[in-house]
Amino acid sequence: MVSRPAIVVVACGVAMAQPGTDTADEHPLLKSMGAAFFSIAFTAGGMAILLGKITVGLFSGRIDRSELWKNLYKMAVKSLPIVVVTALFTGAIMVVQAAPIVKRYGAEGLLGWGAGFSTLREVAPLLCALMISGRVGANNTAELGTMVVTEQFDALRVLAIDPIAFLIAPRFVGIVVTLFLMTLFADSLALFGAAYTGKGLLSVEPRTFYNGLTGGLLNFSDVANGLVKSVVFGFVIGLASCHFGISTTGGAPGVGRSVNATVVASAAGILLLDYLVSLVLG
Repeated sequence: MVSRPAIVVVACGVAMAQPGTDTADEHPLLKSMGAAFFSIAFTAGGMAILLGKITVGLFSGRIDRSELWKNLYKMAVKSLPIVVVTALFTGAIMVVQAAPIVKRYGAEGLLGWGAGFSTLREVAPLLCALMISGRVGANNTAELGTMVVTEQFDALRVLAIDPIAFLIAPRFVGIVVTLFLMTLFADSLALFGAAYTGKGLLSVEPRTFYNGLTGGLLNFSDVANGLVKSVVFGFVIGLASCHFGISTTGGAPGVGRSVNATVVASAAGILLLDYLVSLVLG
C-alpha cells in the first residue's frame, strides 16, 4: 500500500508539471512570434548556405552550361508576353496619372521626365520582379519540389552528379539574368507606351516626350538604379525558389506548400530590399 505522504508528493509533482503554468502557453502570441522568428532565421540560414554552395559551383566552373541555356530560354523567352503587356500598360498608367497635373499647369515638357523617373527607378523593376516571381519562381519551386519527392535528387547523387551544379546553379543564374534582361526590356517598352499614350491623351508629341527624358533631368544613374534593383530582386527570387524547392517534404501537398512559401517569401524580400537599396543608392 502506498503511504499518504508519497501520494501527496506525486500529486504535487504532477501539479507542478502541468503545461498551464508555462509562460509560452499563457501567452500564445509570444509563442507564435518566437516560432515565426525561428522559422525566418532557419530559412535565411538555409538560403545563405545554398548561396555559398552555388557560389562555389560557379567559381569552380562546374555549372552545367546546357542546362543554363535551356533555363534561360524557358525563363526569359517564354516570359516575354507577360512582360510586354505589363510594361506597355505600366507606361500608359504613368501618363494617365500625370495627365491632370500636366493639363492644369501646361507642363507638357516635363511629361517624359515624370513618367521616366518613376518607371526607370521603381515601377519597372518592381513589377517585373513580381511577375517573374509568380511565373518563373513558382514554376522553378514546383519542378525542384517534384524532383525531390520523386527521389530524382537521390538518383543524381547515386550517379555521382552534383545536384547543385547540374540543377540549382543554372536555374539561379537563369533567374538573375532573366530579371535583368526583362527589366531592361520593360524600361524601353514602358517609355514607348508612355510616349504614345501621351500623344493620344494630351497631344504631346513623342519627340517632346523623349526630350523630357534626355533634357538633363534624368541621367544614367536613374537607369542604373533600376537595373541594380533587378539583380538584387533576381537573387531573392532565385534563392527563395531553389531553397523551398529542395526543402520540399510531404509529397504532392508539400510541393504546393513550397510554391506558396516561395511566392510569399519572394514578394516580402523584394519589397524589403527595394526599400533598403533605395536608401543606399538614393
